[in-house]
Amino acid sequence: MKINEKFKGGVSLHAYMKSVGFSDISSRKKMEKLLQDVIKSSDRRKVVEDEEHRLFVEISKEYGYDCGLTVCGELDEEDNLHIDYCFPFYNGSKVTSQEDLVVERHSDKVSYAGACDDYRVGITLIFYLQNAAEYLNEKDKDLLHDSRTSVTLSALAKSGTILLPLKKAEKTAESQQNWQEHNALIAAARNGDEEAMESLTMEDIDTYSSISRRIRKKDDVFSIVDTYFMPYGIECDQYNVMGDIMEYDITVNEYTGEKLHLIQILCNDIPLDICINDKDLVGVPEVGRRFKGVIWLMGKINF
Repeated sequence: MKINEKFKGGVSLHAYMKSVGFSDISSRKKMEKLLQDVIKSSDRRKVVEDEEHRLFVEISKEYGYDCGLTVCGELDEEDNLHIDYCFPFYNGSKVTSQEDLVVERHSDKVSYAGACDDYRVGITLIFYLQNAAEYLNEKDKDLLHDSRTSVTLSALAKSGTILLPLKKAEKTAESQQNWQEHNALIAAARNGDEEAMESLTMEDIDTYSSISRRIRKKDDVFSIVDTYFMPYGIECDQYNVMGDIMEYDITVNEYTGEKLHLIQILCNDIPLDICINDKDLVGVPEVGRRFKGVIWLMGKINF
């Protein structure tokens, strides 16, 4: 199906556009010119039928390595595209989680939020679904709870800081076993096991006491905490994270020429790929150092 290059409707500027190199797109005229470029020279197009039996269109173009812009809308009887919204994206490189998934549609548009409980983090990870068209195509096949279904998470950062690494003891078989036992306790507690809840409560009290003592000695908090994954603000898919840099690369937005940093961190044993504009990063990223920043979490379901 051929989609006419002319489109109807406009979209507002996404808060994380600058994370993929569009910090200068500040007016409606510039935005419409960019949308026209995505539609004319797209890398991927997908047209599927949504729940209301309308034709949902998803058009994506990469402007840097694995990052770019996706335009979504509705196709009418004359193949004219009515744009509803657009969002910047960055594709992750590794499978992040294979836990059970829940996907729900946002109330204002044909877009979706995904959620999975990962015991390594201790909270429910809520993310913006990147491949909504593929999800709509596979929805009726009931594949979400298939053991082969996994999620690849990635993130865009609007601010970030590079921290020096901590000297850590090498992981031993005993420490790995303790971590697995801790995850098993979290799983049991979520199923209503009172003994597991009590054990986790005692662990938290011991940890709090230990941290409080060190802080009273005026130890820097980032020399105590080496990694964290915490909700940020009131939007459910934004987080404040810190983790060890495992891989690092640079790409350039071919449309604007802005320099982007592609950083893969290990946060609570979860690999996470992050894209951030050079203007928003403080410090020099290197493998072994730590990244700390505010991110918008997105994910792709691997059916």
